[in-house]
Amino acid sequence: MPRILGVDIPREKRIEASLPYIYGIGPFRARKILKEAKIDFNRRSKDLTDEEVARITSLIQGQYVVEGDLRREISQNIKRLVDLGTYRGLRHRKGLPVRGQRTKTNARTRKGKKPIMGGRKTE
Repeated sequence: MPRILGVDIPREKRIEASLPYIYGIGPFRARKILKEAKIDFNRRSKDLTDEEVARITSLIQGQYVVEGDLRREISQNIKRLVDLGTYRGLRHRKGLPVRGQRTKTNARTRKGKKPIMGGRKTE
């Protein structure tokens, strides 16, 4: 498996499809990186030479924030909102949807499993 920025990317997949395994790189950015590195999108990642992998790695490190740095930056941004006590920060703290979605119905992903009300028969 080729290793780029500490992430093992799949050998058998096309390089265009295996670059998004790196956190912070999606399909569009993967194509952009490969175009700048002058590498064919359809090549398998196992067919890349060490020089091509080094080219991809240097491009990513030079232009993009990915993996641990990106995760850290996002968590710091959320922590800042929570500390300031902004509306978005309060929503993060309470574990509710942050971007204006309705919560009367839906929002189960953020709110968690529904609490069971009652459930006991009276005799």
